[in-house]
Amino acid sequence: MKISIFYFLLGILAGIVGAAQPGINSILDQKLGSALLASTISFMVGTIFLLILSFSLKILPIPLKAFAQAPWWAYLGGLLGAFFVLVSVILAPKIGAVTLMGLLLTGQILASLLYDHFGILGYPVHPISWWRILGLILMGIGVYLTHRF
Repeated sequence: MKISIFYFLLGILAGIVGAAQPGINSILDQKLGSALLASTISFMVGTIFLLILSFSLKILPIPLKAFAQAPWWAYLGGLLGAFFVLVSVILAPKIGAVTLMGLLLTGQILASLLYDHFGILGYPVHPISWWRILGLILMGIGVYLTHRF
């Protein structure tokens, strides 16, 4: 499958934004005195933005029939995102941006290897190979090196 350079650049941009988010949210945590409150406010601002965008693109309101067709677990993405943001707010000031992002990426690669291998959660099947396992190991070594030195 050929993927356009636009998608690669968009992915890099999302990574750049993703690396900034825990720092921004940690500053909010410091000012408010609560990682949970900072995470809640972060999600509220994001939700308001997405609602405005959805209404402006005429995506809302959601047809109830379409809403009911998704499996129950498909609505857990927000819960997982909230956990992700809360943990990153707690860890960012303790371990720094490089270690945090390295750990997050390593966890994502580990889980993604399994999702791809078994073709679960809507991902196409891409069997685990020794090259992919080597990539995961190198990622772990990279996290260790960037944290240690």
